[in-house]
Amino acid sequence: MKTISDVVLPIPKLYSGKVRELFEIDRDRILIVTTDRISAFDFVLPTPIPEKGIILNNLSLFWFDKLKNVCGNHLDVSDFRLFPENLQPFRNILEGRSVIARKTNKILIECVVRGYLSGSGWKEYKTNGMVCGIKLPPGLRESEKLPEPIFTPATKEEKGIHDQNISFEKMKEITGEEIAVYLRDVSLKLYKNASEYAESKGIIIADTKFEFGIVDGEIILIDEILTPDSSRFWEKSSYGVGRSQDSLDKQYVRNYLESINWNKQPPVPELPPDVVEKTREKYWQIYRILTEKNSV
Repeated sequence: MKTISDVVLPIPKLYSGKVRELFEIDRDRILIVTTDRISAFDFVLPTPIPEKGIILNNLSLFWFDKLKNVCGNHLDVSDFRLFPENLQPFRNILEGRSVIARKTNKILIECVVRGYLSGSGWKEYKTNGMVCGIKLPPGLRESEKLPEPIFTPATKEEKGIHDQNISFEKMKEITGEEIAVYLRDVSLKLYKNASEYAESKGIIIADTKFEFGIVDGEIILIDEILTPDSSRFWEKSSYGVGRSQDSLDKQYVRNYLESINWNKQPPVPELPPDVVEKTREKYWQIYRILTEKNSV
């Protein structure tokens, strides 16, 4: 099964992220190509996941459309047939996994919303009864639904540097109060609307993160939204409080890496074929459940 890890095109490359490659289309627009690379613990793994980029790209397109009345987004062209003529020879690389988007001034904050107590939030809560500085009621258990979703921002760091959780007060210092308040409120609203839809499909969104940029004075969604790379998805049918959940997202890969006692330093281990295939299956499963489509 073919995978796309590296992308070479006859246009200027602006940035190479953990998963996405950004190229310049013109003064106002960029091409975003979602590869099959997968990262964990701030490292890109040497083993790609077949079709992953196609799933992430199309699931983001689904959510951008569903939530466009809550917040605008950076999309300009998503149909490959409408891409510039000089990109048409690269259909086998670009179709299904790329979009042309508006350039924005990126806000260097990850806007994280948590509706359930899991992952690093659970670890912190066990230590001090808080999550990212927010005091929570005593006696909560792992994977328990929080009384209300909480907004826990983080700095957006360069590759190789772990994003740092920050307080809302610190975020206001970075972005200014008006932008901070807007980002908090719109992130919580996006999470609420998405969660209600997902629950109607039998899926719990335990937590997720959003990224935003500014163009022509408007704050809009950028990058990806509500994918298995950026969210925790749990099936309601198997959900239970007081334990970790079998999730339909990247947590499966993190769990594997924890199980082999990798020290989270180079060299980064390869993923065995069964873990690759199971990850691919989980990504397809959440895509099909949420979009009600069998393929992209």
